[in-house]
Amino acid sequence: MSTAAGVQPPTIYRLFGDKQGLLDAVVAQGFAAYLADKTAAEPTGDPVEDLRAGWDLHVGLGLANPALYRLMYGQQPSGASSPAALAAFDVLAGHVRRIAEAGRLRIPEERAAALVHAAGSGTTLALIATPEDARDPELSRTAREAVLAAITTDAPAAPGPGPAAAAVTLRAVLPRTDALTASESALMREWLDRIADRTR
Repeated sequence: MSTAAGVQPPTIYRLFGDKQGLLDAVVAQGFAAYLADKTAAEPTGDPVEDLRAGWDLHVGLGLANPALYRLMYGQQPSGASSPAALAAFDVLAGHVRRIAEAGRLRIPEERAAALVHAAGSGTTLALIATPEDARDPELSRTAREAVLAAITTDAPAAPGPGPAAAAVTLRAVLPRTDALTASESALMREWLDRIADRTR
């Protein structure tokens, strides 16, 4: 690696710490470059549609750069996620937060983001592992729509008279208010999470 970079091995270790640090830096750079090339569009007025587009972008990243994707989502020696995977999850969480703020999220934010992440990365890895000529072109779309149906509503209102969807929405916008003290906000979050997590 140091020969290809035109530097001495100690320079690599000084800059990146170890081989894993170097790989993390390579993946982060590749991920950032891909996003810069693909995400020029501003968010639309429909956060669900933005999440749909984000799913397609994520799968497209994996299929266009399978080696990069495997490095992003492969097992780290420490068991932790790669920095690039964490950055990708932050983007996903932002999409889910906007859906919650619009009153269109059925389930708590954390669970919704985890579900989309698990389904999206699993679908992408499954497609990567399948020979290109044997891939089902509808697999990603079908998985995407099943997940969106599970976590979102069609309109910015609760599908029934229950308080769960309202609690999800209020939980999402709670950081915008300064009317509560820190301890009151923590208690309010706990109550809203409990309401949102009840089976309707």
